[in-house]
Amino acid sequence: MEECIPTQRHSRDYLVKFPEELLVDNLGNHMLFAAECLLAGTFLELEETDGAQLRPQARNLLCSLELVRTVLREQSLSHPGSYPEPVRAVLIQFDRLFAEFELSYVSSLMAVKSPEEIYRQQEIIVLFCETVERALRLGYLTQDMIDGYEPLLMFTIPRLAIISGLLIYPEGPLSLEQSPEQMSRVFSPFYNLLKKIRDLLRVLSAEELCLLERSLCTAELEDPCSPATPPAWRAAVPGADPSNPWGLLKFPCATPSRPTCTMQLGLPSAMDNPGTGWSPLPPGSSPVMGLNATPDACHWELRSCYSSTKDMLHTLFVCISGVADQLQTNFASDLRSILKTVFKVVASQVEPSEEPKEEDSDLCVADASRVADCPLCSSTMEAAGLQRADTHRLPEWVPDSTCSQCSACRSPFTLLRRRHHCRSCGKIFCARCSPHAVVLPHYGQTKPVRVCMHCYAVHLLPTPRRQ
Repeated sequence: MEECIPTQRHSRDYLVKFPEELLVDNLGNHMLFAAECLLAGTFLELEETDGAQLRPQARNLLCSLELVRTVLREQSLSHPGSYPEPVRAVLIQFDRLFAEFELSYVSSLMAVKSPEEIYRQQEIIVLFCETVERALRLGYLTQDMIDGYEPLLMFTIPRLAIISGLLIYPEGPLSLEQSPEQMSRVFSPFYNLLKKIRDLLRVLSAEELCLLERSLCTAELEDPCSPATPPAWRAAVPGADPSNPWGLLKFPCATPSRPTCTMQLGLPSAMDNPGTGWSPLPPGSSPVMGLNATPDACHWELRSCYSSTKDMLHTLFVCISGVADQLQTNFASDLRSILKTVFKVVASQVEPSEEPKEEDSDLCVADASRVADCPLCSSTMEAAGLQRADTHRLPEWVPDSTCSQCSACRSPFTLLRRRHHCRSCGKIFCARCSPHAVVLPHYGQTKPVRVCMHCYAVHLLPTPRRQ
């Protein structure tokens, strides 16, 4: 159909409604198998009433498929290689029936996203992207972490996004002025908890907020001035005395009593009727900007629920981490799709490298550093044989099971940082260290294939690279 009716195919925009794990290459085969089962009276994972409603669609689809087979058989015997109007007509009809059955069957099998929910999740993607940009600007994250797809970011970004959505962008997708039904299904189950988190966040000073966000990035509440902490972290907490780094967190509240963990965010007197002002802060502290709040008794009472500032930050840390981490469990597919889009937006784009001039190519190869464990560098015969077009001996690939890190940058392979074999030397690299695709005529590769940066710069002739 892509060859015969590429511009007349039925729209597949509805696929964005499906869960990500359902979008596999053999989904079409599953749909045809399901249609045959429905026509035979077998309802796979469907209610009997839903199966009875889908049976006419399954019958029409299978009849159209049989007609396509008949027309194509006759056409291949009479005029092979051409697609007359009768062939295109039956293919268009089959494509339409297949799309209608696919949407109806999947919608009966599981809950699909509504257009409103898709738009809300797009707003969450924007919030996550803004959160990453802010984290990069404040030094919470680095571009190398994003380009390397650090697994910790799958937890860090949602945690920081909760704070951004409640404080920095209060009118965005996490706006609590709207009802839970108007929020995305990803965050609506946590509506009441988010309100309590927002009210407690509003009483923090700028130093306290910075320390909380730093702790959420490292997965534990750490000392911002400890020797193991990067200098940028210590500079971001100006209210902390180097001789007494936890002095900020030991600021006493109005009452020494410490409520239980389950009560800290559940006090109706302090949380369910929040005020609009800031609480009094330790000397030298400054309130978080942008909320236009004034001190009042409600926030006095809110801070008095905790024995110290450290106790209050620990409560916020646990609750924010709990909400963000539950997204990984309860909405794994939605969160994975959101983060995948975020990484596409915020990751560095690989710029095409400029081709060296022919008169400088020999100099580049001569000056390029030799890699000790490169099979082409270690053998002069192999390196020379690579330049001859009649060489067809493929390199021996390193088994995946014997390589746990990139052969160039030594970054460990993870769920997001995948293994890639260089078709020139056979070693395993990450995507950042094997960004080039070239033809390898000496190996019989007439289409561009992946090669590592070392082979691209040292062992390949300029001619294949230009192709």
